[in-house]
Amino acid sequence: MKSQAAIRYWLVVPAAGGGRRFGSELPKQYSPLAGRSLIEWTLAPFLGDARCFGVVVALAIDDHRFASLPVSRHPRVTTVPGGKERSDSVRLALDALAANGSANQSAKESDWVLVHDAARPCVSPEEIDALLDAPADDIGAVLAVPVADTLKRADAQGLVGGTVDRAALWRALTPQMFRLGLLRTALAAAGRSGRVPTDESQAVEWLGHRPRLVRGNPRNIKVTEPGDLALAAFILSQGSPGQ
Repeated sequence: MKSQAAIRYWLVVPAAGGGRRFGSELPKQYSPLAGRSLIEWTLAPFLGDARCFGVVVALAIDDHRFASLPVSRHPRVTTVPGGKERSDSVRLALDALAANGSANQSAKESDWVLVHDAARPCVSPEEIDALLDAPADDIGAVLAVPVADTLKRADAQGLVGGTVDRAALWRALTPQMFRLGLLRTALAAAGRSGRVPTDESQAVEWLGHRPRLVRGNPRNIKVTEPGDLALAAFILSQGSPGQ
């Protein structure tokens, strides 16, 4: 196990999406949640962690909301313009880190970077610790939980085409952790080939690497629909860093 005191990392949060599935003109990351915006809850555990060098949030070009939040003036928070896809936003944030660092710190290719969903406000300190405790020689690590439900494969008519063996299946969460240089290389390669990864791990996998799965907590939910806000509020009411 690595000493947690020795682990330092950067955080990248892609927040340029409009949340079309959320069904609201207000981007979901700015939805009110237990007295704050959702994105403020998302950032709180990391800004409360002394191991975090700095945070880069990738925003839509026309985003004027983030600048109105108190967290935007935090000395360890910087912003960059995001891109069309999530992977574009992450790549642009990584490029900014590689060029300039953040919060008066310079970033190195060998530094660890955690990438976390803007709409995932319930990550626990224990999950962050577990991710940082992944073996030092690993390519990277992904928070995930084993699939608990029975999975069905659908055919083109929406009928059951089969039942999928769930024994070796995990559901990926965030944050995901990779070296700055490796993740930049992986996302650049994906872009050149015209492929759009659904998470950072997939881009790294396309290079032939096998990141480590680190067991997370099912309470680390991603807010996707309006009804998820009530569940997130309940989880946060049970105790959360930055509360």
